Amino acid sequence: MTFIAIQCLNGLSYATTLFLMAAGLTLIFGVTRIVNFAHGSFFMLGALFTAHWVTRWYPAWGDSALLYAFAMLLGAIGAGIAGAVAEFVLLRRLYGAPELYQLVATFGLSLTLSDAMRWGFGPEEVFAPRFPGLKGSVELWGEYFPQYQLLTIALGPLVWLGLYLWLHRTRFGQRLRAATQDRAMLAALGVNPKPLMLGAVVVGCMLAGLGGALQLPREPATLQMDVNVVVETFVVVVTGGLGSIAGAFFAALLIGLVHALGISFFPQATLVLVFLTMAVVLVVRPMGLFGKALDAGPKEIAQKFSRAPVKRAWSAMTFIAIGIALSAVWWAGGYWQSLAADGLILLIFGISLQAMMALGGLVSFGHAAFFALGAYGAALAHGNWGVSLPLALATGCAAALAVAAVFGAVVVRSSGVYLAMLSLALAQVVWATATQWVSLTGGDNGVIGLNLVVDDTRTVFYFLLVGLALLSVWALGRLSRSSLGAALQAVRDAPVRAQASGLPVGWIKYRIFVESAVLAALAGGLFAAHKGAVFPSVANVVTSLDALLVVLLGGVHQLWGVAAGSAVLVWAGAELGRGFDYWRGALGLFVMVIMVVSPSGLLGLITRWRRA
Repeated sequence: MTFIAIQCLNGLSYATTLFLMAAGLTLIFGVTRIVNFAHGSFFMLGALFTAHWVTRWYPAWGDSALLYAFAMLLGAIGAGIAGAVAEFVLLRRLYGAPELYQLVATFGLSLTLSDAMRWGFGPEEVFAPRFPGLKGSVELWGEYFPQYQLLTIALGPLVWLGLYLWLHRTRFGQRLRAATQDRAMLAALGVNPKPLMLGAVVVGCMLAGLGGALQLPREPATLQMDVNVVVETFVVVVTGGLGSIAGAFFAALLIGLVHALGISFFPQATLVLVFLTMAVVLVVRPMGLFGKALDAGPKEIAQKFSRAPVKRAWSAMTFIAIGIALSAVWWAGGYWQSLAADGLILLIFGISLQAMMALGGLVSFGHAAFFALGAYGAALAHGNWGVSLPLALATGCAAALAVAAVFGAVVVRSSGVYLAMLSLALAQVVWATATQWVSLTGGDNGVIGLNLVVDDTRTVFYFLLVGLALLSVWALGRLSRSSLGAALQAVRDAPVRAQASGLPVGWIKYRIFVESAVLAALAGGLFAAHKGAVFPSVANVVTSLDALLVVLLGGVHQLWGVAAGSAVLVWAGAELGRGFDYWRGALGLFVMVIMVVSPSGLLGLITRWRRA
């Protein structure tokens, strides 16, 4: 029992960091309705700023607890200032955009901030000293527990109390709460919402920066902190209920305890337990522990799926021209062959997501789960049984079909951010399984040495990719013209009316989800064959965001949008990465500009220019 009590204290200490992050994200979402994927960047900024301040910029301070705390405060203020700049430059231009575009734009912001911090602070890890005066331990139940972690445990309820008093006892806080409930009505009463939104973003980013600063005595500050923490923050926010700070507090306690006890008793399944906890909560309470129906802000305007050019002759000529151009790449050399193959696989992967999003309005943040299942299924079938490429691809698709058939029944009951987070939970479970089930997947060493494609079959494989990519685009266009496509769009635009009309809404959503998962698995199997190896990173959240990125860059409602998006993303990653260290930041800037200037994507922007 003593051991369990100590682990519970560890969980409560970690819960404080999660709560600070989740409270900031909840506050920003509650007022601005922006799902801020860059929130982890402000956590990282607070940690890096504080770490450099106490170790490099002012080491002459000596062993002073007051000055160390002042440095932490400066880290939080620095994050708040950065948040104010981000709100002025980017976020206020997204207040009228659907959540999906906001997510991708803030993902671009996270890329830019990460490279900016790498340029400003350097790429090295920074090990900060332990907090002065709290370097020792106290004896509890015959065991020793760090004094500093007792302080962090106390900070969680104090921050919650401070936020409660600020939101309920101050005029500004009361207006923030009113904006959370009905921003339009508040504006109609003559209250300018812009200062409220700016204040919410600044306070939310300061809380994230403070959370990063508080982590320093326990772990080094690195440039990988942002993605790691933002995923768990989303888990806490969604588990607690969007817009509820009380929900964020209790969800942080729950996830913190699950995390600490999981490390102690189920170290190989810790990450799985965290996401399964969220999944169970959402199955029982689809809006989270304390979630309420909120004004979700602007929604995407119902759009007709663009299949331009409309005339069949022109459409056929477009397919033929693109097919000839892709075929000609084969004779351009090995570099361009490899680049084109990467783009074609990403195109197929993107089409699988676009079919869900454009026609059905279903958004997945974890589509990499099925991509990874296809990749590992093909790799393990070939490695263990020596099967050829067709059977390996079929094995990967079968694995994804089996998982999607079960998981889809749960997912389609949700919608919006909750559906997206459930899919993300599945992807993280797949990633954790691939990382920790070493006997099957090889862990971080991956599955290597695949010979699904050899020199004699490389030409055939390339033209197979060309054919499958063009077939995927054609199938998407055909689906958009079919009765199923019309039903999907009806479910997307008017679900209540569609159900009243007798359409099987649940079955329609389930069917497109499963079919999309199988196509994503096919792309994953082709990826494994092309690369000759598979690693757990194929299930990472970044892989899912790549699929989202290519769909939105090209245009979610454009038939050839994914083709344009995948070409831009693959080319930018290859060409800019060859001689420019900060190409990810440049790509992030480009993504932000596109999401602000033309939410309909590059092809939508070109169409507008042509009409003008």
